[in-house]
Amino acid sequence: MSETPKFTVIDRRKMKADEEQVAAQTSAPAPEAAQAPAAASAGPRLVVSEPKSEAVAAPAAAPDEPMEEIPPAPTAAESLEQKTAYDESAQRLEDLVRAQNPGMGAPEAIGFLHLVQQFYVSAMIQMGAGAQEGQRPKVDILGARQTIDLLAILAEKTRGNLTEAEDRTLQSVLYEARMAFLELTRMITLQAMQPPQPPPPGKR
Repeated sequence: MSETPKFTVIDRRKMKADEEQVAAQTSAPAPEAAQAPAAASAGPRLVVSEPKSEAVAAPAAAPDEPMEEIPPAPTAAESLEQKTAYDESAQRLEDLVRAQNPGMGAPEAIGFLHLVQQFYVSAMIQMGAGAQEGQRPKVDILGARQTIDLLAILAEKTRGNLTEAEDRTLQSVLYEARMAFLELTRMITLQAMQPPQPPPPGKR
């Protein structure tokens, strides 16, 4: 008894076949009473009845697990309170900077085109633009691809919700960034296909 565990991994397909066979044998009232001792002696059939309910409940709980990692969205009152505090803090910072720089003009209001420009500049820098003369440009081609893809997502998600100028600027920036990416990847591919240069004569 002690060597036989009560909870074992059981092939449920076999258990289902056994249950169907028992159900067919217990269709009449008299044989059902006669099969009761056999069911008790079988043992595992009673043991696996509870794990079966747990197995059914487990998949239902699985979709809820990712939701637990996402915090609940703030309420409208919380968002308003946070935005008010943010605006006040930004204004205090601006007043401090202007006090130290009296000749500084009013800051430019941030708009959608600033977001597009930020993505474009980031993509071009990742492709080596902006390097100082005489220095080898640092290229992050995979990072540039991600930035360009973010621009494409921005264009897709804002479609039909932009002004004509905003949409034209976004499409132009996305086109230029993709063209720069194509040229750079073409250069990288050509360099990779070139055979290695032999060492200079007299050197190993």
